[in-house]
Amino acid sequence: MNWKLKFFTIWSGQAVSFFTSAILQMALIWHLAIVTNSAMILSLASLAGFLPMAIIGIFAGALVDRWNRKLSMIGADLYIALISLSLVIFTVFATHSAPQNAQLPIWLVLLVLFLRSIGTAFHTPAISAVTPLIVPEEHLTKCAGYTQTVQTLGYIAGASIAAMLYPLWGVGGMVALDVAGAVVASITVALVKINEPQKFKENSAHDKPTSLLAEIWEGYTIISGNKGLFILLWYGVGLSILYSPVNALFPLMSIDYFGGTTTQASIIEVVFAVGMLLGGALLGVWGGFKNRGLSMSLSMCLIGISILTSGFLPKNGFVFFALFSFLIGFSSPFYSGPQTALMQERIPPEYLGRVFGLYGSLMSFAMLLGLVFTGTFADMTGFNVWFIISGGIISLLGIMMILTPSVRNIEHGK
Repeated sequence: MNWKLKFFTIWSGQAVSFFTSAILQMALIWHLAIVTNSAMILSLASLAGFLPMAIIGIFAGALVDRWNRKLSMIGADLYIALISLSLVIFTVFATHSAPQNAQLPIWLVLLVLFLRSIGTAFHTPAISAVTPLIVPEEHLTKCAGYTQTVQTLGYIAGASIAAMLYPLWGVGGMVALDVAGAVVASITVALVKINEPQKFKENSAHDKPTSLLAEIWEGYTIISGNKGLFILLWYGVGLSILYSPVNALFPLMSIDYFGGTTTQASIIEVVFAVGMLLGGALLGVWGGFKNRGLSMSLSMCLIGISILTSGFLPKNGFVFFALFSFLIGFSSPFYSGPQTALMQERIPPEYLGRVFGLYGSLMSFAMLLGLVFTGTFADMTGFNVWFIISGGIISLLGIMMILTPSVRNIEHGK
């Protein structure tokens, strides 16, 4: 089986699983919104999705490096499906014992979101660590573009279908889809032969096991030893703190600042997602600039300028806000794709799990920090003011990035 067939076999299954998971995730959010009509509960739901990656992502990545990565992916998928299935089991028993109180309790939905996120904390570094074991180095950036496209398409379609099916099927029907998606993903991974890193094979039988903390520190040492990647990691943290809250403020900018409706807020979300979809598709076909440091810097600058300009728009400038939202989404894959490919290319395969675990954990903490800070600041100053400040700082970070020698010359550091 050649590498293309291996990659697309695995990712066809992952696409199905991501799609069905997006449907269930959105159905659970719909359920919370309809039952509680509480912004605080929805905030807790977002927190439940972020916290596991932030807290245990580092440990999950190190464990993935210890374990067979193929089995880690299958195990994570089936674990997530099993957690989802608990909702149906609870409903069946609740209906049997007390039909009048059979509705899913809020605490259970939040717990399921939290536990599913733990599975994601293991699955994400596993799939990121598996890809370079299959894909040749020169095609990693393009494959990162394909991955971004699949995930964005799954999110768009999943959210739309969840909105249509939730009134008809309820949460139980979405759980059935999610379990089916996990089974499909597990089968496609099982069909592909994945050669584990050589160090994994040698250490598994002969070497004295090290502590988990020592292995985590070893992963940090590996990435800090590559100056260009290490600097890019911290630029990414800065971008995540500033950029992640902007997504959360899109609906508030549409409704509060531009005086729009919920329909217009939905249009902005769709336009942003379509931009990300097209950007990921272009990256998959083209591969971006040969100098990936330049690609990431230009992407960050375009994101920053689009956010900055959106903040200066007059209150009747909604059409231009939609255009800039498209540009923000379109630019994003040209940052995240090369970042992923560089890490897969420069980090030895036996360390990729813990490095991607560390990366995911840092980004999740950065997102949480950004959301907490922005929620307080934007309420005091106005949403458009935060767009101006964050957009200006992101643009400055993009300029600083390309002026940093180790980033500018990242292609010479192989």
